Amino acid sequence: MTTTTLETPEVKEATQVEAKQPKPIEHISIICSKGTLDMAYPGLILANAARMSGIDATLFFTFWGLDIITEKTLDSLHVATVGNPSMHIPTMVGGLPGMESIASTMMKKEMEKLDIPPVREMLEILSDSGAKIYACRMAMDMFHREESDLVPQVDGVLSAMDFYDKSAGAQLLFI
Repeated sequence: MTTTTLETPEVKEATQVEAKQPKPIEHISIICSKGTLDMAYPGLILANAARMSGIDATLFFTFWGLDIITEKTLDSLHVATVGNPSMHIPTMVGGLPGMESIASTMMKKEMEKLDIPPVREMLEILSDSGAKIYACRMAMDMFHREESDLVPQVDGVLSAMDFYDKSAGAQLLFI
């Protein structure tokens, strides 16, 4: 005896939709290459959102991005006003003394209004949440920095190849 199951259009459509669903992101690796205040936050916020969603997050700071995790420079990150088309001010005006300071102060106030923690606190939150934070070996050597120059939340110094190994299967973002 054989039984036949008829598939209704609704069941067929639900099965097709189910099959098209992308796999959820399980791991995100973010390369942070710029060390200005306005470029620090995108990577930190995305990593924080990932951790809050249960997604593994790895951050790799290279070139000027090292300033974000270097103890000496972390608290003096600023917004670049010269050559920044998003500032909507002429380059000559952006180059006037005090413009970077004004722009940086304004951005920090806006971030504060939105209850977004300062960069140092964001690094602490990320580390406490299980995000992995790494510095680039080549950039460290190029800028003559030692591990002792970095904030305590940094999990280590990696080569680019080691970073790729730790990022196996991850979605990669370059900021």
